[in-house]
Amino acid sequence: MQINLTVNGKVRKAEVEDRTLLVYYLREKLGLTGAHVACDTSSCGACIVHVDGKAVKSCTLLAAQADGCQVTTIEGMANADGTLHPLQAGFKECHGLQCGFCTPGMIMTAADLLKSNPHPSETEIRTALEGNICRCTGYHNIVAAIQWAAERSNAPLTADSHLWTNDVVAKEVVETA
Repeated sequence: MQINLTVNGKVRKAEVEDRTLLVYYLREKLGLTGAHVACDTSSCGACIVHVDGKAVKSCTLLAAQADGCQVTTIEGMANADGTLHPLQAGFKECHGLQCGFCTPGMIMTAADLLKSNPHPSETEIRTALEGNICRCTGYHNIVAAIQWAAERSNAPLTADSHLWTNDVVAKEVVETA
């Protein structure tokens, strides 16, 4: 099946099997390995990406279902000049990670939260993270990292790729095998 989608501001066109999950398309076809496959039950949140601006578990979405959509992965979160997104900087500054396996999903979930609630309480952050599992930390530093990012932002922290990539208006279609 032929799919066309925009990933991190770049138009992608590919032939995929009907049963291909979005997480495998991103990892295996595009080499974007930030979304992780961990639990195989959609309960851990390590695979979270944004589809049309909403956080989704890419292990539960077929690549074909994302046809025509805008997808943002953790790789697309950094600013066009290479500087970290405020959430990425917050995780670095507040030691919001240990092994780092859950970090991309945590950041993508937090970006979705901060888009609708730019200054959430600790309880609101913890509630938003209920679908993400971290086996290394007690979540304290993860919550602190999200609060750090929210406190340092004058504008809403969104995860729409057009806000931080130079190549949103992609004139060329990149074909993937």
